[in-house]
Amino acid sequence: MNIFEKDRLFMQEALIEAKKAGALGEVPIGAVIIYNDKIIARAHNLRETTQNAVMHAELMAIQEACKKIGSWRLEEMTLYVTLEPCPMCAGAILQSRVPRVVYGARDSKAGCVDSLYHLLNDSRFNHECDVMEGMLADECGQVLTDFFRALRERKKAEKKARKLAQSFEDSKTE
Repeated sequence: MNIFEKDRLFMQEALIEAKKAGALGEVPIGAVIIYNDKIIARAHNLRETTQNAVMHAELMAIQEACKKIGSWRLEEMTLYVTLEPCPMCAGAILQSRVPRVVYGARDSKAGCVDSLYHLLNDSRFNHECDVMEGMLADECGQVLTDFFRALRERKKAEKKARKLAQSFEDSKTE
């Protein structure tokens, strides 16, 4: 299997994690970490479930990988994530020495790999990553688009239901 086929296969695994997050009402972002062509860590966002701002897929996958190998240095790993990492996650990637990152969709609002900043390739840091952008970008982006569309529709329906209930209550008091 060539590198492109491997990247595609492992990004599909990250997408599975993203869909798990979406099913929980979390922003659907998933991550997997690979060592010797095997998944050693997988995670998805859990910020809403845990009410903890640092429960991003990348951070949880990094924690799991560190625990599995017994080291904070993930020097021979590849991280696959469905959305371009934010500044917090990019920092953790640098600190854990992940040498290669493959991500799906760009994040124009918080992405710090290519969109807003280039943290993983900034030579001023003591570590830089090889970055592969856009693996299954359309699929990764679609999962997010579908999630946020459904969220907006649900909020709109809830607002309409509240208005109807208020109208009903107002009519009872007249």
